[in-house]
Amino acid sequence: MFKKLFFSILICILSIGKLFAQEDKKDPKLWTPEDIINTEAMRSPVFAPDGTKVIWTKREPVKKKDKFISTLYLTHLNVKKDDTFLTIKLTQGEENDYNAVFAKDSKSLYFLSSRDKGKKLWKLSLYGGEAQEIQEFKNGISAIKLKDENTLFFISKDGKTLYDLEAEEKEDDVEVIEDSLHWQPNHIYAFDLKEKQTTRITNNPKPINSFELSHKGEWLYYNMTRSLSYGADAQKDPYSYLMNLKTGEQKQILQEFEFPVGNVSFSGDDSGFYFTTSFSSDPQWNGAGITELYFYDIASAKAIKIELDWDLGLGGGFTVVANDVLVSLANKATMKLAYYTKKGSSWSKSEMDFDSKNEHVSVDAVADDASKLIYTYSTASQLPQYFIADLKKNKTANETTFITLNKKLEKKYMPKSEVMTWTGYNGDEVTGILYYPNNYEAGKKYPLMLNIHGGPSSQDIDEWSGSWAYYPSILTQKNMFVLMPNYHGSTNHGLAYTEAIKGNYYEPELEDITKGIDKLVKEGKVDREQMGTMGWSNGAIITTMLTVKYPDMFKVAAPGAGDVNWTSDFGTCQFGVSFDQSYFGGAPWDDTGGKPYNENYLIKSPLFEIEKIKTPTIIFHGSEDRAVPRDQGWEYYRGLQQVGETPVKFLWFPDQPHGLSKITHQLRKMKEEIAWIDTYLFDKKPENNEAFKKESPLAAALKLEAAEKENGLYGVLAEATLIPETVSLKKDSISLGRFEVTNAQFKAFKPEFTFEAGKENYPVETTSVAAKSYTEWLSTLTGETYRLPDAKEAEALQKKAAKNIDKQNNLNYWAGYDLTPEDAALLTKKIKTLTISLLQPVGMHEGVSIEDATLYDLGGNVAEYSLNGTYDYSAYDFADPYNTEPVTSKHTGFRVVKE
Repeated sequence: MFKKLFFSILICILSIGKLFAQEDKKDPKLWTPEDIINTEAMRSPVFAPDGTKVIWTKREPVKKKDKFISTLYLTHLNVKKDDTFLTIKLTQGEENDYNAVFAKDSKSLYFLSSRDKGKKLWKLSLYGGEAQEIQEFKNGISAIKLKDENTLFFISKDGKTLYDLEAEEKEDDVEVIEDSLHWQPNHIYAFDLKEKQTTRITNNPKPINSFELSHKGEWLYYNMTRSLSYGADAQKDPYSYLMNLKTGEQKQILQEFEFPVGNVSFSGDDSGFYFTTSFSSDPQWNGAGITELYFYDIASAKAIKIELDWDLGLGGGFTVVANDVLVSLANKATMKLAYYTKKGSSWSKSEMDFDSKNEHVSVDAVADDASKLIYTYSTASQLPQYFIADLKKNKTANETTFITLNKKLEKKYMPKSEVMTWTGYNGDEVTGILYYPNNYEAGKKYPLMLNIHGGPSSQDIDEWSGSWAYYPSILTQKNMFVLMPNYHGSTNHGLAYTEAIKGNYYEPELEDITKGIDKLVKEGKVDREQMGTMGWSNGAIITTMLTVKYPDMFKVAAPGAGDVNWTSDFGTCQFGVSFDQSYFGGAPWDDTGGKPYNENYLIKSPLFEIEKIKTPTIIFHGSEDRAVPRDQGWEYYRGLQQVGETPVKFLWFPDQPHGLSKITHQLRKMKEEIAWIDTYLFDKKPENNEAFKKESPLAAALKLEAAEKENGLYGVLAEATLIPETVSLKKDSISLGRFEVTNAQFKAFKPEFTFEAGKENYPVETTSVAAKSYTEWLSTLTGETYRLPDAKEAEALQKKAAKNIDKQNNLNYWAGYDLTPEDAALLTKKIKTLTISLLQPVGMHEGVSIEDATLYDLGGNVAEYSLNGTYDYSAYDFADPYNTEPVTSKHTGFRVVKE
């Protein structure tokens, strides 16, 4: 077959690679990929037992290691500074610090860290000082919890068996996926903080998944997995146990539940614990369903289902408040908070009093005495804000800002958004988040980009969205609509809605999405000829099938980590047994429709219809992805490449799992994707020339070419008179001369001034008195204020000059080697015998960047006058790299400052 279009495969390495055309960088309100991935967020806040402090973490970038780390912060609730709570960064460095727990006296905290291979327990006094190593655990330590003031519980292992040690000695790098004969489970241990003694608490034969301690330290809940390898293999997993830590007695509990139990949290009186589990029509496969809330009563050994009086079930989880529970209810495109008061073995419901904010609030933490809560408020058009308030049952009071993050982003363009609803598959209401173009005008049609969420058992709600996977704030500033649809199969919309795609995968989702597009087109908002689709994981899966079923609908597609072949997915996906059997009605070999195999695995696989795709497609995949197996990306690429009906680009991210974690990879994905969208949706080819290096002599020449000229003379005209060009420094609210004042410019001020023919663009050499007179004349001529640099500005310019001496016209340049003070003195004697001038036309050497401005001859050509003296170096001066003080020069000119 004739290959009509081009193909390319790109193996993505550490570098962010080629740069692509972006928005105008001079507008500080525009979002960039760097803004998106570096958006700050508060994570895992924990109140101190005395309620006066909160420990929390923030993710921070470490460019040198190409990763993000977690750093600990402490906020003092009883100390205010500048009307905000005093917040201190507790840990520094390039390692993760996490899992912080307060000591019972609230005066110190324990935490874990990735430093020293993550095998040490650390303690930090909140009154100052460095973190102290408490103990090293050679078999590792994780999930620390404080039982009492002297005892810490954690998860670890007993040590390596002889079998493991001998395998290590062989230096065998074989990865054992499953070996039931040599399971070595982890256990729960107790560490005595005074005696430094470790005791094993559990003797479980299979691995511990998680555990919880009751408040008074009497009860231990833990669950045990049944497999070392795959956690989602459609088995009843994990098993739950309850242990009495006083007597050592333990028993298996909650055996009646078909789905795994999670989010265990003891009530304040330790009479039992709250937990969540799922409910669906296919519990044998652990298929997607709705989340329900239960309470396990220890005395009666019974699990009581809490009647939420809400058909859609839980959405964002729950938080225990003393013996009661504060619940985030699923509410389609939002979450709705409700408070459930425990009365014996029943609960009464009341709404939280957040008023209009209720559906946009997520609870982060509640104090031990239930008197305060920390929560986040955001919408799709509002960056997250963090608040703290007094709490009394379902009532809040004295709301105030807890911390303020992302100050640098507050002035960015915030996209206008709304919750969109329409009628989709089966006549059901479908919801989505619709973002408007930045410069939206009613009655005008705009391009549309679909941002399709993964899952499918997930949802997009009316809260801030911005990540390397989805970034509507950047897309809307390209003047397009962005729609995030909650297609059938999404959670938050009820059991029937979530299960509608089981055995019916793709059909409901595609109908929902295309009907949403139809509504936007009918309303006159969207241009049907300018649409694209993108998504990660299941969002990529849906994106791909849209381009199969509607080959002419989309101009561009950007799927990341998506499946195209369900037959291979079943065996290679980490949770393929559970996912595929639930959505495709059994295993690939099951008889269906009178055939000896499950035909859904074939007819639902885009690979077998890939010849229909005509949409230019950019594919992303991580090499270590087990959620959507990595070779799905290769099958996708190979199919499009062989059919040859459309442009395709494939980016392969080494050592990356399902979610990209490296900073460079996240940036590369976004920039490649944006360039692909620009090229195929907007017909805007990348503006860069791939042979053009940003830092090259040609680049420097092009910068110089952009400088203002009049008839070959540097400068601009004012009142038909040649004057210096200035460039703006926004930070200082001034403009500086791009070049030193030239002979031609100075002659306009002083007509009797003479200079050698051909040296019009050479820097003028003059006196400080003449330089000040020139700026006064220039001010009168233009009506603006010109002057020489003041002392502070001269000092700053001198520092810039000192850092740039190796690229400028000074004595060092003429020497041609690394000049020493001794040789400089000898070379100066030689130069005094010369009859030629060492000065050169302005702009002959590389420019110096200050903010977004480029200045020339800073560090050479002529020294320059300030209001208080001189700074810089001339072509005749030795620029000593170990002495940043200005020299006294015999060759001095000046550059102007414009207020």
